[in-house]
This record gives sequence, structure tokens and C-alpha cells, in this order.
Amino acid sequence: MARPDRDHARSVQRVVRVCAAAADARELRLAVLGELRRVFGFDAYAWLLTDPQTWVGAAPLADVPCLPELPALIRLKYQTTVNRWTGLPAGQARTLRRATGGDLAQSLLWRQFLHRFGVHDMLSVAFTDRYGCWGFLDLWRLAPGPGFSDGEARFLGQLARPLATALRQTQAATFRPGQPVTGPPPGPVVLLLAPDLTVRAQTAETQDYLRRLVPPDGHHAPVPAGAYNVAAQLLAAEQGIDSHPPWARVHLTGGIWLTLRAARIGQPAQPTGPAGQAGPDIAVTIEATTPAGRAGLFARAHGLTPRESELLGHLIGGGDTRDVAQQMFLSTHTVQDHLKSVFAKTGARSRQALLSRVVGA
Repeated sequence: MARPDRDHARSVQRVVRVCAAAADARELRLAVLGELRRVFGFDAYAWLLTDPQTWVGAAPLADVPCLPELPALIRLKYQTTVNRWTGLPAGQARTLRRATGGDLAQSLLWRQFLHRFGVHDMLSVAFTDRYGCWGFLDLWRLAPGPGFSDGEARFLGQLARPLATALRQTQAATFRPGQPVTGPPPGPVVLLLAPDLTVRAQTAETQDYLRRLVPPDGHHAPVPAGAYNVAAQLLAAEQGIDSHPPWARVHLTGGIWLTLRAARIGQPAQPTGPAGQAGPDIAVTIEATTPAGRAGLFARAHGLTPRESELLGHLIGGGDTRDVAQQMFLSTHTVQDHLKSVFAKTGARSRQALLSRVVGA
């Protein structure tokens, strides 16, 4: 019988090859989940892409036994501090049993939700690098099976860094040349949620947007998972659980990026404790990401330095080399050196080609 550590080493090599070949984030996630099932198995999963700046989820891939109660699951996930993805160490995966010392009820998510579905343990990892958080993964095991072992957690932790890089690169690929950037009509699309995240109302175009963001199976109505996530982050921020703002950018199709934002209708709610179900309704807007928003994401996805990102912002503003040099307090030669580095990292061959990809023109 093969040793587990040898199996894990071979699996890491296969995942690295998958990372190198993946064309998009969905394909990458499905391939890696298939590999994980072969190595140690699990009963359910939720793998979200996140905005690298706000760490808020917006593009889920999930197979869980509680889809009708998805708003409650997402709300409690954001309000639970135990193994929250924003607090997981880089390059490490943590089990719920290890984090709670075997007392799973320490987790608000498990205590109020997961125990009803027989969840016996959860293995969690965040995919982060110096440019931000690109996603997080929760694997579930249901009773009466065993929990996740320390070896399985170490193995998943080994995959965290290569997968963070691969996820970042798939996001960079959405800005490649030739991607159509037509689609979103002027003005935001609005979804109105109750404080418990159930849907109250929506504008006429919302259904079409949601269907394109997360295509449903068959003729079922689309699930507004991205809206649930930004709204859940709003509740978490109000309760002092996490300080990231309640918005996220998400890739729609081609070169189109959308920004989802959550805000209270009327006065902000006062902290209401873990339930977070009081206060005014929550409006989630969905609109085309602004040029500045696209530029920030473009810079992170392509691994630009802070100076290179600053240069990109000045170029979007229409400055020539001399103007940019004055604004950045640099020589024109240094600006040109930074620009050459940006070209090398992004594959653009001219300023016009670079700016076209950034702003979607």
C-alpha cells in the first residue's frame, strides 16, 4: 500500500500541472476538487473566488446539502470568527475540530446551522498572496465518518500558494486582448434584501444579471449568491467582526467586470449581536466596474508593484511621460523603466494596448 505522504507528494505535482494548464477559474476549481476527492475525499464543498482587495466572496462554486437555506449559511459564515478565511494563516489549512479543540459548538456557523446537516468536520483554507486574497475553500465531512486528519490539513496547505497564484493568473486572463466588453446597460441593477438576506424585491434586469453571474441548473431561478456575500459582509462589518468594506468585483463574461455593493436603506443598523437580523433592509447594487476599479484589479492580478500601479493610474488619467514623471517625482527615464516592466508583466506592447485592456475600451 502506498504511503499517504507519497500519495500527497504525487498529488501536489498533479495539481501544479493543473494550475499551469487551467484556462479559467471554474475549470481550475473543478479539476482540483476532482483531485482532492481522489486523495482524501469529502462530502460537500464551497469554493468562492474573492475580491483580492476586500476579501469578499462573489463567484461561488458549491455542492452543499442546504441550498434552500443558502442565505442563512452565508450570513453565518461571515459572522463566524472560528476559522474565518480572513484570519487563516497564509499557506495553512485548518480543521474545525482542531480549531475548537473538539468542541464544535464554539463555531457560530456549526452551532446554529451545520450541525443540523450532520457536518462532522470542516477543512478550510484561504488562497492568499502579497496581492490579496483570491478565494477560500471549505470542505465538509458528514457523520458518521472520521474528521479530517492533520496530514490531510498539511496536504491542503501545501496547495494554498500554487493555487493562489493560479487563481490570480486566471483573473489576469480575463483582461487579455480581444475580450468583448459590451453588455451592462447604463445605471445599476438593484436587489433588495431583508436583514436575514432573503430577497424582497429586484429591478427588472436583475434576474438576467444573476443568471449570467451564476448560471442555474435547468429552468431554476438564479441564486443571488454574490449579493448574499456582500450583504453578509455588511452585517459582519456592522458587528465589528471584520473591517473589510461590503463590496466585491466579479467577472461576468468576456472582458466584463461588475461591482456588487451592499448598503442599508435608511439609517445604518446598530450592532445587534450574532443574529444580525435587525435594522433596515439592505440594497445590493450591481453595476459595471469603473475604470479605476478595473485598474486596481488589473494591477493586483498582474502582480504590479505599488509604483507600477501608481503609474498605471496616471496613464489612465491621460498623462504623457513628462506629466507622469512630475506627478510621481521621478525622472522620465525611471518612468520608462517602470513602463517597460508593466509591459513585460502584462504582455501589452504599447500604451494604447495596455489602456485598452485595463479600461475595457
